[in-house]
Amino acid sequence: MIESIRDIATMDGAMETFIVHPDRGAHPVVLFLMDAPGIRPELYDMARRLATVGYYVMLPNLYYRCGVLELDDLSDQPSNQAREQLFGMVSTLTMAQVMEDAEALLDFADRDPAASPGRAGCVGYCMSGQYAVNFAARHRERIGAAASIYGVKLVTDQDDSPHLMLGRATAEFYFGCAEHDSWSPLEMVEALDQAAKTYAPHTTEVELYSGAHHGFAFPERPVYDKVAAERHWERLFSLFRRRLQPA
Repeated sequence: MIESIRDIATMDGAMETFIVHPDRGAHPVVLFLMDAPGIRPELYDMARRLATVGYYVMLPNLYYRCGVLELDDLSDQPSNQAREQLFGMVSTLTMAQVMEDAEALLDFADRDPAASPGRAGCVGYCMSGQYAVNFAARHRERIGAAASIYGVKLVTDQDDSPHLMLGRATAEFYFGCAEHDSWSPLEMVEALDQAAKTYAPHTTEVELYSGAHHGFAFPERPVYDKVAAERHWERLFSLFRRRLQPA
């Protein structure tokens, strides 16, 4: 495996991005979009796991506009203060900004011989599920698969609501939702499932992980659920294997 941290030029500066891929050949690109707490070792490990099955994985720090922020940067603060700062960071992101960032990632990958120019994929956790879905709709000619794992704001009254994007993309979608999730309650999951059946019944799957809590896929979280986490990996691998092929 080959891995590096690169500063990728965007309209707003340099976006620090962890890139990992097999050491030979060209491999399909997968954008791995972080959750709210930001870049940290467990996300690097998850990106590595995805890369080992044959992908060129890019994990960007979406908080680069405010300076590099990792979970450890908040560890010395009182919990309420750290939480307030964390949500403040989340609120700085806009859909337009993340779409521009994702385009910069693809542009960088297209100039790297280790990345295949064919169909690409994206997966977003927590706050980034919505970004993965919207990017698939924005670049329907390029994104072949998109996944949201316990994503938030899946059904809203905004024009960029993920549930409205399902019929605007050619990608296959997978939504892995936790049964216990105050950020995406069951009524939202049900509304998403209904939208999937309406707009993209043959290319969208909404799966509810019974007994699992928001954050179940992250090994360092107290709510980590090994059975659910392994199932989510199986679903991701299967999705990308079906939809992403080198050009």
